[in-house]
Amino acid sequence: MQNIVIEDINNDTTIDIDSSWNYATSKELKMHNIHPYPAKFPAFLASKVFEYAKKEGVNINKVADIFCGCGTVSLESQLNDYDFWGCDINPVAVLIANVKSKNYNIKILEKYYSIILKCYEKNSKNNQEIYFNANERLKYWFTAKSYNELYKLKQSIDNNVPKGKYRDVFLCIFSSILKPTSRWLNKSIKPQVDPKKLDVSIIELFQKQYKFLIKSVEENNKKFKNKSTIKRANILTLKKMPKVDLIVTSPPYVTSYEYADLHQLSSLWLGYTKDYKLLRKGTVGSVYNSEDFDLQKRKINQAGEHIISQLSTVLAPSKLKSVARYYMDMELALKKCYKNLNNNGMIFFVVGDTEYKSVKIENSKHLVKALYEIGFKDVKIARRKISNKLLTPYRDNNGKFTSDKTKRTIYHEEFLISGRKF
Repeated sequence: MQNIVIEDINNDTTIDIDSSWNYATSKELKMHNIHPYPAKFPAFLASKVFEYAKKEGVNINKVADIFCGCGTVSLESQLNDYDFWGCDINPVAVLIANVKSKNYNIKILEKYYSIILKCYEKNSKNNQEIYFNANERLKYWFTAKSYNELYKLKQSIDNNVPKGKYRDVFLCIFSSILKPTSRWLNKSIKPQVDPKKLDVSIIELFQKQYKFLIKSVEENNKKFKNKSTIKRANILTLKKMPKVDLIVTSPPYVTSYEYADLHQLSSLWLGYTKDYKLLRKGTVGSVYNSEDFDLQKRKINQAGEHIISQLSTVLAPSKLKSVARYYMDMELALKKCYKNLNNNGMIFFVVGDTEYKSVKIENSKHLVKALYEIGFKDVKIARRKISNKLLTPYRDNNGKFTSDKTKRTIYHEEFLISGRKF
């Protein structure tokens, strides 16, 4: 990590790639992969951040992640014997994060699993009336056969596993098989129907995911003793956040897909909403969170203003408002972080610069300038290559990752930015 001073922000300062942040030195735990999640925070990065923070003199007792997603930082905090606090506006993410952060008794899991399967087999008849009365959006994504099978499985879980962490485990497994059992185009980031996709066995996929979960629990034999609290909440409107020593997070990208859209199958099936579009509200950077935003009254720093100016020639007014709102919201989130960080604490961001219609969006510059202006000291930055093989630097017209250089370029590097509160 190299120091960066505020005078460097408006210059094209070269940030060297620090190879020590590129790759893991050990295999990632299976528990990190019990549910697919887009742009998942690499587990090894969390561990490296803990090591870095300690070397910088941070006394770590409690870690936070204000955009905690599927709980990578939470699990790694538990493994390193730190208390954890996190929040995310996405209810599906909070479910996954909570499931990953708990201890489980395999005998109890096996008991409930056996009961679920027995109940499912007893209720073998398909009821066409159930599909007829289903949520219209779910009927769009699922055939009658798949929907009825999933409905029976969901009912079996709800009726036989009491509310609590064990029901959450089985609902997480259920959620993880929704895309492969739907008409969603395989490996596509954005919601898109595959008209040629065939029905698959619901129960076989559920059994496969359950076996993977058991292996995950067996692999991680460490009993968590530290407290982990994960809330479904928006950091911008959250009234109370605990004091912490280290904040590790990766925010949503300014031009990213709508997370509510990406997780609509789970949100609808699990009863978080009857209309997934309602979950777009409040999301940082969402077009749907900026309808009433006055673009002329924005209050963002100079680096953010420069990005807005560059994008004003290529973005529609509604999208430009969402970008301006994104940078304003990020500055508000940083202020809340500063307030709730203990003295001598550290904030650590993983963020990428992106590109939209040939305009470079330098999120890293905006973040560094915001940290300085809010009061953070000793701001340092490094650059790393994204080492996940799936994250090739191009996407095709369907949103799939590809190595085809003729397709749309996406980010393949990230910036690591730290700041201190003294």
